[in-house]
Amino acid sequence: MRAREFIREGSRAPVPTQLDQASQGSMLTRDIGGYDRTYHMNRLLMAAAMADGSSKKAVNMDTGSFVEKYNVIFPYSDLEHMMILQAMATIPTDSHELTKRSKSKEPEDTHTVSPVSNWNKK
Repeated sequence: MRAREFIREGSRAPVPTQLDQASQGSMLTRDIGGYDRTYHMNRLLMAAAMADGSSKKAVNMDTGSFVEKYNVIFPYSDLEHMMILQAMATIPTDSHELTKRSKSKEPEDTHTVSPVSNWNKK
């Protein structure tokens, strides 16, 4: 078998007959504009996981997340935070501060004392 017989990239060749016959159907998808196919596929498959398959109606979920088309960086220390700022000064980057830099704290609904701490003391 020659590479050109199974590599179809770079051309708009029709679906190979073997693939067409062996499949039960297929779809090409991408985000409108084709900017971020990976993020689009992630959101699309999240919606599919919520779908019941009984209709073509939209499921009840947000179409995007709070990060959407951005990568998110969570530096742990002040030093790492400054390292990221220095890297972004070097590499042209479209960025904005998602949350202000501050000391972290446990959410108010999180246990601050183990609920099982007295379990072994019986």
